[in-house]
Amino acid sequence: MAALRPPRLDAAPDEVARTAAAAPDWDTLAGLARSCVACPELAATREHVVVGDVPASGRPRLVLVGEAPGATEDETGRPFVGKSGALLDQLLAEAGLDRAQAAVLNIVKCRPPGNRTPKAPEVARCSGWLRRQLELLDARVVVALGLSSAKWFLGPRTVLGQVRGRPHEVDGRAVWATYHPSAAIRFGPNGAPRAALLADLQAVAAAL
Repeated sequence: MAALRPPRLDAAPDEVARTAAAAPDWDTLAGLARSCVACPELAATREHVVVGDVPASGRPRLVLVGEAPGATEDETGRPFVGKSGALLDQLLAEAGLDRAQAAVLNIVKCRPPGNRTPKAPEVARCSGWLRRQLELLDARVVVALGLSSAKWFLGPRTVLGQVRGRPHEVDGRAVWATYHPSAAIRFGPNGAPRAALLADLQAVAAAL
């Protein structure tokens, strides 16, 4: 069998998806993703490809999926380690969930310049990596953090306020959509997004 090669510069989404689908395990997938240059602007400006965190056991109780890495994530190569990550860790603990037992991923693995919202072609190219990650992790429960992640799972017309608070079956998984921790920070400690995010994580914990 020929060695797998990372997607080429400006590769089409189906090329990325074929490469990702052919990865037999997490380590192979991570190595290929770290060398991906399918999105020219992101490849030129990133410091690290943020593949994601997985539990030491490799089998998470749940998967948390955000939008894209920020500055601290780009510097460290790990997801949710900046201010949003600190709040996420705090709210997970308050809900009775242990981040060490969760996989933490993003729909886009490279930081968009200036923390802008990922463009549709970037999401499309990166989708193959996330689909294969979800297959390899085989977790039954997914928490989509923020609107971009919710739309990836539930469709482009998703309205977060209408879909949060309950699970949605997607490809045999229970997907819970909720606010991104950055929204909870933006609206403050007494704002509605923080309260909703905590309530949703508590509901996930009860379901588990």
